[in-house]
Amino acid sequence: ALLDLSGVHQVMGTWMGSTTVPCTYVPSEGFTQQTLSWSVERDSSTSTIFRRDDSGDHILLSKFRGRVSIPKQSPGNASLLIENLEMPDSGHYTCQVIWRSTDNRLITREVTTTVKVVKVAATKPIIRAGELGLTVPAGASTSLTCEASGSPPINYRWYRSTPAGQTTFLASGAELAWHSLRPLDSGTYFCEAENK
Repeated sequence: ALLDLSGVHQVMGTWMGSTTVPCTYVPSEGFTQQTLSWSVERDSSTSTIFRRDDSGDHILLSKFRGRVSIPKQSPGNASLLIENLEMPDSGHYTCQVIWRSTDNRLITREVTTTVKVVKVAATKPIIRAGELGLTVPAGASTSLTCEASGSPPINYRWYRSTPAGQTTFLASGAELAWHSLRPLDSGTYFCEAENK
């Protein structure tokens, strides 16, 4: 029976998100998983994060407590789920499994994966220009919509500029609506979009 761990070379995760570091094998008859451990190497020092043995699951690095887990009831799946990723979680993660055979031999295999935690690139909002010079009959209803691309959430505000160059804040939200237009609604309106 050939026992081998399969994993991947590299896994990307997003800051504050979660990622799974794969580590799987095909269970073989006559071999029982004795211990399963995960360790991380950062800045040339290696520490054990997690160990599963007869006495249960143990998280040995406090900074991973409550953030890492390994599937419970799925034989052959030793993948590590890391949640609420932090930038310092980047590093080389090694999955090590030790099996005991029916004739009491121990077999050890390991697989190493590089985890890279990246911040999502934030982009400034870009407003798609609306129609200029909209002519609408008095009494009609109309609306102006502000649409911007960029990292959510995006907040919108509508303003009206007066001929004297003053601006008046009208409303928050992407849409500015009128139910029944009056002649004094004529003027120049502009929208502002803002994100983090």
